[in-house]
Amino acid sequence: ESVEHGGMHIEKHPSNPSEADLNARGAWSQGYTGRGVVVTILDDGIEKDHPDLASNYDPDASYDVNDGDSDPQPRYTQRNENRHGTRCAGEVAAAANNDVCGVGVAYNAKIGGVRMLDGEVTDVVEAHSLSLNSQHIHIYSASWGPEDDGKTVDGPAKLAKEAFLRGVTEGRGGLGSIFVWASGNGGREKDSCNCDGYTNSIYTLSISSTTQYGMVPWYSEACSSTLATTFSSGNPNEKQIVTTDLRQKCTDTHTGTSASAPLAAGIIALALEANMNLTWRDMQHLVVRTSHPAHLSTDDWRTNGVGRKVSHSYGYGLLDAGAMVVLAQNWTSVGPQHQCVLTMLSEPRDIGSRLLFSKTLDSCWGRPEYVNSLEHVQARLTLSYNHRGNLAIHLISPLGTRSTLLAPRYTHTHTYCGNTKESSSTSYQSDRYIILQVNINMFTEKHSAVFDVFNLCLLEVLCIFSSRSGRYCF
Repeated sequence: ESVEHGGMHIEKHPSNPSEADLNARGAWSQGYTGRGVVVTILDDGIEKDHPDLASNYDPDASYDVNDGDSDPQPRYTQRNENRHGTRCAGEVAAAANNDVCGVGVAYNAKIGGVRMLDGEVTDVVEAHSLSLNSQHIHIYSASWGPEDDGKTVDGPAKLAKEAFLRGVTEGRGGLGSIFVWASGNGGREKDSCNCDGYTNSIYTLSISSTTQYGMVPWYSEACSSTLATTFSSGNPNEKQIVTTDLRQKCTDTHTGTSASAPLAAGIIALALEANMNLTWRDMQHLVVRTSHPAHLSTDDWRTNGVGRKVSHSYGYGLLDAGAMVVLAQNWTSVGPQHQCVLTMLSEPRDIGSRLLFSKTLDSCWGRPEYVNSLEHVQARLTLSYNHRGNLAIHLISPLGTRSTLLAPRYTHTHTYCGNTKESSSTSYQSDRYIILQVNINMFTEKHSAVFDVFNLCLLEVLCIFSSRSGRYCF
């Protein structure tokens, strides 16, 4: 099947083999185009009659939560503010060979849209959107979150949290809904996606951006929860993303991490077509194992304890659609998730200017929740602190992998008291103890902070042994 397409970095570039891309053609050439996979865009609606979307539009993956009806068509205005969802949808599943716009990464996938951002975004609205038709929809793509102002610490409230948990435990017949999330556009404000409880959740697959020339974009946020990267906009001399636009038009100016997450959702749809039995955690394993640093430029690439390069800006690197479908085809599903919760501090501690402590952990040895191979770490801290923008929190593994759970945010100096922040990272290996290091960045005066509670939650799957490459552990 020949495919006519536009857009940036969907195919290989024969004239410049050294230039990396997302290798969608590597998946297409194996026959994977997203057929049988359903993706929905949680956003401001989707232009369902767009000529590049109509053939793949799925009404069962669509709903208007804002107005309470089944029609996700965007509300049209003079300034076309509600174009975001339609642009994201085209990246995933714009049709091929029709001489319209470009082609989606998963151009035979079914695409829906949930209109939920064009109104008051409440906990009820979010929960309804995240749990829509979870036995039919495979992948939910979201490119929104708290304000990217360098000050806000926010995340899902009670009902949305329940929707995430219900999605991964009950969605897709128990295999788990796959939530793909943009990491955020607050780079100019020195924001941190670790302060965004949606992209920082272990239940979401967090995606960051790189530019055409492999640079960290000006809007990019660095955090330990980012798993991987796709392309998006950069400097004025670099290309942006070609996709569908409102009023049955096309655009070549889709930008930000908003454009990166749908590209990842499309690639994940290709992998899911290759193996429909993949769980939500299987998909995270595939992403980690097949992403690569490629030509991505940053000064924080580090090699972790099992030899994988990881970066707070890029996660494990650029997604590779061809490699993902190859690995997916014969993937042995990981076992059930174990959760080992350990108390690190049982009484308050004054941080002062620096608090450094370590503890040897037995990973719940001898109990059903025993952790044999580490996938995620969640550090749950309750603290009071005068100027939280000066606070830094780092988690360091025994083999030296350092994850920044909270970076200083210099614009953020107002009082912070009594909130609980969960931070997660996926850059660790199956070691027996973890050092938590807390630093205070000093500016004009000394501030104190007190930890009331500190629990460490280890989440894992038992290692899988097979003839392919031995032990499957992060």
